[in-house]
Amino acid sequence: MSRSAGIGGNYVACWMIGLALVVAAAGSGRAAELRQTAGETVYVPVYSNVYSGDRALPFNLAATLSIRNTSSGESITLLGADYYDSAGRLLRRYVAKPVVLGPLASTKVFIPEKDSSGGFGASFIVRWQAAKKVSAPVIECVMIGARSGQGISFVSPGQVIGSGGR
Repeated sequence: MSRSAGIGGNYVACWMIGLALVVAAAGSGRAAELRQTAGETVYVPVYSNVYSGDRALPFNLAATLSIRNTSSGESITLLGADYYDSAGRLLRRYVAKPVVLGPLASTKVFIPEKDSSGGFGASFIVRWQAAKKVSAPVIECVMIGARSGQGISFVSPGQVIGSGGR
């Protein structure tokens, strides 16, 4: 009986430690959520395919670049969303003229599953600006694919590589 209580006790202790780590991690992200800026250049990794199995077979993925204005009171202007391949060559520019995203508005760029031109190391460079400092938008890419009853999906967050959005 004491043995099972010990196992249960270990389980509870592990659960409590895990919960503490989750709470600590959530608290550490708050500074990033409250970051104020008037524009940025953001690098977003894109995976138009991933490799699986011993033979490294490509598994094609559809990708959706998501740009979400997190400001509830101010607009932001999307200046560019340029798509690059694994070698760093520009494939396409998806923003022909500036696009204004109102408060809490979002937009997307969709890369179909059959388009593997970007390769494993594709990326977007996203540029945006605002008239004054606002909370930074959420810029990320969602990849998803399904084949023969098997599916995969994941999110790739953007990384700020410059300020000002120019």
